[in-house]
Amino acid sequence: MTIATNLGFPRMGPNRELKRAIEGFWAGSVDEAAMLETAATIRKDNWLLQSRLGIDHIPSNDFSLYDQVLDTTAMVGAVPPRYGHEGGMVGLDTYFAMARGTTADGERAGVPPMEMKKWFDTNYHYLVPEFERNQTFTLNSTKAIDEFLEAKALGIHTRPVLLGPTTYLMLGKMADEPDGDPLALLENLLPAYEDVLKRLTEAGADWVQIDEPVLGIDLDDKQRATLGRGIARLSAAGSKLRLMVAVYFSDLRENMKVALALPVSGLHLDLVRGGDELDSVIAKLPESMSLSLGLVDGRNVWRTDLAAAIKVVTHAVKAVGSDRVMVGPSCSLLHSPVDLGNEPDLDTEMKSWLAFAKQKIEEIATITAAVDTAHASPERALAANAKAMAGRRSSARIHRSGVAEALAAITPEMLHRASPFPERRKAQAKVIKLPAFPTTTIGSFPQTAEIRKMRAARARGSVSEKKYQEFLKNEIASVIKFQEKLGLDVLVHGEPERNDMVEYFAERLEGYVSTANGWVQSYGTRMVKPPIIFGDIHRPKPITVTWTTYAQSLTKRPVKGMLTGPVTMLQWSFVRDDQPRGETCRQLALAIRGEVADLEKAGTRIIQIDEPAIREGLPLRGEDRADYLAWAVECFRLASSSVADTTQIHTHMCYAAYDEIIDAISDLDADVLSMESSRSGMDKLRAFDEHPYPNDIGPGVYDIHSPRVASMEEMRERLDMALTVLTREQLWVNPDCGLKTRRWDEVEESLKHMVAAAKSLR
Repeated sequence: MTIATNLGFPRMGPNRELKRAIEGFWAGSVDEAAMLETAATIRKDNWLLQSRLGIDHIPSNDFSLYDQVLDTTAMVGAVPPRYGHEGGMVGLDTYFAMARGTTADGERAGVPPMEMKKWFDTNYHYLVPEFERNQTFTLNSTKAIDEFLEAKALGIHTRPVLLGPTTYLMLGKMADEPDGDPLALLENLLPAYEDVLKRLTEAGADWVQIDEPVLGIDLDDKQRATLGRGIARLSAAGSKLRLMVAVYFSDLRENMKVALALPVSGLHLDLVRGGDELDSVIAKLPESMSLSLGLVDGRNVWRTDLAAAIKVVTHAVKAVGSDRVMVGPSCSLLHSPVDLGNEPDLDTEMKSWLAFAKQKIEEIATITAAVDTAHASPERALAANAKAMAGRRSSARIHRSGVAEALAAITPEMLHRASPFPERRKAQAKVIKLPAFPTTTIGSFPQTAEIRKMRAARARGSVSEKKYQEFLKNEIASVIKFQEKLGLDVLVHGEPERNDMVEYFAERLEGYVSTANGWVQSYGTRMVKPPIIFGDIHRPKPITVTWTTYAQSLTKRPVKGMLTGPVTMLQWSFVRDDQPRGETCRQLALAIRGEVADLEKAGTRIIQIDEPAIREGLPLRGEDRADYLAWAVECFRLASSSVADTTQIHTHMCYAAYDEIIDAISDLDADVLSMESSRSGMDKLRAFDEHPYPNDIGPGVYDIHSPRVASMEEMRERLDMALTVLTREQLWVNPDCGLKTRRWDEVEESLKHMVAAAKSLR
């Protein structure tokens, strides 16, 4: 009998209930018991939903109060010493301290949080484990066992999910030796995992899912051997358990041999990313191993072509037998919105094309039922799906006249600035007069409850457009005055009109559609609502010119125009899957290019085109990267290169491994790069030590994702560190990222310290 399975489900609840509960707990308005009760309710609802819709293998321990990698750090007791953990179970105070740091009011005054990085090539951020040489690990959290028993008490037998030991170590870093290899700690780590498996066996588990997505990246022989050794140890320790190793976000390629040699009962494949490998896997699949087919896209919102998926499953069943085939999503549904039923404003045609997490579960159950003769064939669902597939392919909404012609008219000259950077720097210095070590921010200022309330009222129609516009003018004027008082050199208008750096632009571009509740987790309780690119992109009119020029009219200091770059618009959207991503990105680049030209025409002399997602889009496999970087760089340059030498182009990047794309960053040819670096202790600047950056650069001097306020001395120390890599002419002073999520009191104190650090350096 074919098995319907799932790898993971969204954690925040259909209406972001967990976000509100946790943030209320942090603020002191929700007590611990109430917060944990909300979490338990979401877990219960998730399990019952999947059971009701026909999933046979339902995951547990896919839930988290913050991050699954942080959960693993707590599980194995790898708490960095600065958090004062003295062994035993990791409590909530320590858990959230690792995630957010602590303020000066905390018991561990002013302790910084752990570093964040992107989870493979997604927009999800994980907390980077920190290790020391000869570190020991012990079971310090029984969450995996507790949640299995919690589901069991509800009558639901789950498949617990564990992040695999090799992936966990490879995601971490050696805190005491930057060039050390965390994989050297495998033998020390495995006893903690073995303890978990022993306890899961005693609790009555039969299957356990071990996520090892590093099997989808480039590994050397030593890394493959380490992974094999680790899984072999876990298999021996859990001899009464059936282990399934899950690989996602990529195909196996040269890692196929080691994957098929693992002594496990099941192997999950991401067939959305690696469908071409299925026959090769089937031909070499051991008779003792089941095959989990990831056919429903866990990272995008388009309905699955059920007829095509059923054909694949039927092929696999004929080859290995129905009792050895599972049907599931390509990866955890963590990266999908929860329920399309929460979208009352989407039209019927658009809805017929889409599937969120709940609908993807239904698709998995439908595919399984269609190939399983023990069930009635779901003819109605299959017919509706076939109609939706045909309707999307033939819809007149997809293609727009003139877009293809505009793409065809792109010339090589459109991808280059008129003069090289040294000449531009001199030209800009004559027009934009700035002191040494100029200070600025990344763009956004706090999105207060009042701003969100006014935006919602305008959307409901309870506030007139005139009143809303006056409100925005007052907010911008206040932010300009605030920055002038602090002594910042290059100002921003604060973006009070923007709900999100991608969605705001998407709502004003044709070819996009936005959702009301299509939220996905970015990090911790931070949720984003990616818009959906369904057709050709066109900018009907200027988007940012009015508010940027208004802000500039209030001050003599330069105000940056703030735009989101084409690659980030692409990466942080749900992207159409009927054409190459590079082509969609070029359409976005032409739209941004038009906005840049209009800003310059209106008198804006500094324009920031944010590209925080350019590293995120980097393919996991080295052999695939050159093509991506070629069109990604081309798109940024297409968007930015139309301006005169006297117009200064900035870009911003964050939470990326810069050393992997250092040449591409230079090729962008932005006049100024601002980048996140404080959370990593300025360690990311090492990339520019080995590969000197030719233009100007602003390494972030304080972390905006933590409530902790860094001192002036700490920021000055970071600037001094930057000057060991950069020249004084290159160095700008700025925070890590935008200030949207912070409170005003935190922002004011932090920026005061930042300006003081720059002045002391001068």
